Amino acid sequence: MPSSFFLPNLENPDYPSLGPTLKGLKYWGMWQSGGIKRILYNSIHAFATFFVITQYVELWIIRNNVELALRNLSVTMLSTVCVVKAGTFVCWQKYWSGIIGFVSNLEKEQLSKNDAATQAAIVKYIKYSRRVTYFYWSLVTATVFTVILAPLVGFLSSPERELIANGTLPYPEIMSSWVPFDRSRGFGYWVTALVHTLICFYGGGVVANYDSNAVVLMSFFAGQMKLLSINCSRLFDDGNEVISNNEAMKRIKECHYHHVFSTIFNSLMSPVLFLYVIICSLMLCASAVQLTTDGTSNMQRIWISEYLMALIAQLFLYCWHSNQVLYMALEDRLGGLFEACLESGRFPSKWKTGRLVLLRKDGRPADSPAGYRPIVLLDEAGKMLERIVAARIVRHLTETAPDLSAE
Repeated sequence: MPSSFFLPNLENPDYPSLGPTLKGLKYWGMWQSGGIKRILYNSIHAFATFFVITQYVELWIIRNNVELALRNLSVTMLSTVCVVKAGTFVCWQKYWSGIIGFVSNLEKEQLSKNDAATQAAIVKYIKYSRRVTYFYWSLVTATVFTVILAPLVGFLSSPERELIANGTLPYPEIMSSWVPFDRSRGFGYWVTALVHTLICFYGGGVVANYDSNAVVLMSFFAGQMKLLSINCSRLFDDGNEVISNNEAMKRIKECHYHHVFSTIFNSLMSPVLFLYVIICSLMLCASAVQLTTDGTSNMQRIWISEYLMALIAQLFLYCWHSNQVLYMALEDRLGGLFEACLESGRFPSKWKTGRLVLLRKDGRPADSPAGYRPIVLLDEAGKMLERIVAARIVRHLTETAPDLSAE
């Protein structure tokens, strides 16, 4: 694919879709190899986890001050999401490697073929993924610098800056965390500010790369759903090409691989997103309360608004792209597999050895397709037929067998 459209240094021909995101994951220590770097990166992740614990300790200490507690909570929740994303990605790297390897190998194989329709579809969703990735990275970068510079801007615009300068009031903090020394003045303040700055860059990198990687994978599955309809139409000979039963079964298995790896991807993302939705809900509520509090300054409202916009953007990315994948799947594109068999007038020979067993569903009418669950006793494509063409099979048998509803 043309690399001049994107940032060339981030592209990797071995990973057509995931080149930039994998580099980001590698730089932030989540896409790891062996050696001393692995130990170093895991030490950084462990330090970040310890820092989040100090944030919760500070939250407990200031629990009686609602304003400070809300400000701490809004940042601590995001820090929690960061360490969970980094930790789960590192711990489940074996499964992530399987998905990434499948995506890259499939795309390289598809792009190597002289198929204009397939190549156009792949390049289209890759370009879309790049635009979303770079936009999201820019948004996260802006959010990180906003969080880091907010105390400085607040100090310069505060009418009480003279009281802060002479030591009457403490210096404004980037984040709220517990430390065993005085962090309000002098050397302790600058050490804390440095740690907070580094943690902000760490958290921003984790969020940007983890989320963009997930979005690229969802765009891949949505784009491949479009290609499935093309692949299903090519399962059997069309008059120009004679396909053997073995070749047909091979193509059917290739169609089924999408379902297998999309299931693994869903199992990796579901626990993280479950926690993510809960935490984002708390963060949105805390930010909304801070915006409407009388004591909140205009600069604080600007900071909270930008922070709130970043939260909404994260939720929007996941909701929009996951819904897109679901929509493409529900369009019954995989149903083209069964229709290809019907239109061609032939089925693979191995399918003829399969058995179809109809199970009645409790509480469902016997004269309706919804009243039955078909179980296909066939290794190669049984699950696919069960999930995708269940209603069609039952409806066909209902129409052709009048006594199907008999008890």
